[in-house]
Amino acid sequence: MSELVMPVLAMLVLVLGEACILQLTGRQKVDWREVIFNLNSGHIMLWLFRCLEVLCYSLVLTYCSLHLLDSWPEVWLWLFALLAWDFGFYWLHRLHHRFALLWAVHVVHHQGEHFNLSLGVRNSWYSSLTSIPFFIVLAVLGVPLSVFLTVSILHYSMQLFNHNALTPKLGWLEKILVTPAHHRVHHINDRRYADRNYGGTFIFWDKLFGTFAQAPATENIVYGVKGLPPSTNPLRESNVPVLRLLGISVMQPGKVQRFPCSVWLLLTGALLLFALVAGYIHRYGYEINTVSLEQGILFLLLAVGSVALGGISDGQRWGAMSWCLVTWLLPLLFLGLWGWLQPFWCISMLAMAVHGLVTMGCCGLRGRSDESV
Repeated sequence: MSELVMPVLAMLVLVLGEACILQLTGRQKVDWREVIFNLNSGHIMLWLFRCLEVLCYSLVLTYCSLHLLDSWPEVWLWLFALLAWDFGFYWLHRLHHRFALLWAVHVVHHQGEHFNLSLGVRNSWYSSLTSIPFFIVLAVLGVPLSVFLTVSILHYSMQLFNHNALTPKLGWLEKILVTPAHHRVHHINDRRYADRNYGGTFIFWDKLFGTFAQAPATENIVYGVKGLPPSTNPLRESNVPVLRLLGISVMQPGKVQRFPCSVWLLLTGALLLFALVAGYIHRYGYEINTVSLEQGILFLLLAVGSVALGGISDGQRWGAMSWCLVTWLLPLLFLGLWGWLQPFWCISMLAMAVHGLVTMGCCGLRGRSDESV
């Protein structure tokens, strides 16, 4: 499954590399807590729903496909898939800004207040789930699963690139492709601009359907969305907008940290968690048809770890306690009970256990904190 892991690891290197460049050159203020939240916002839960998306696509392709593309030359099949996927994404993205339920999912992506590569991976847990109806049409038409997955990776890579803060205007390519200059307009904290430039890879969809906008002339551009600042808890930020839409009141998180928590503690925890997520993807890929006990428990612990890390960042005592529990259960179960003794699992899980001990020392000695999620 290395073909699935390598794009994930490349994304991590690029995000952190750009953040370091921005920090060292002073080109942009780097909010490391926001970067960590963006990386931690939903990678494991997104993978679950990505698996469901792939499963749905495979089932429709097997049982409901019209096979209209079976006789097409391969080059035309790939070209069609490339354009059709991006056309579907344009309407997916546009409708996420039009319908309240879809916006409740998409708003997580827009809450980031700094335009950089990490913003490109900031997502709700459910963003992949809401894309299923838009891309399932390709399965009905007969686009093979391998083509769909490859085209998806290409487009998502382009969308990640379009969030970078270092690339200048790209000349004549600006007329064809969505570039960072185009996409930063979409993240401006002003509906006149945020409801424009929906395209993922090709900018001509926006020009064709009348949603294209140039960047404003002013230098004082503010990103994000109006309202209360988000917490750094992925469980909260992925679910609160939906709960509020349903009329369910949710308590505001505590605003005062009750224990000191360094950025380095959070960053190393996020990197260790990300390593285990990469290991999970390498071991299981998109497999959810026959879930083993070990797979289910590993997934659950990684999901709890993601939420716990957000709780630590928010200064919540329950976050530190949950993180310590996860980091100690991982080696106990997988190394001790089930014998996952390959070097990767031994090193990463033992490193998690050490990180849990450090976290207990840094975060567990202060008074009681606000326990709200």
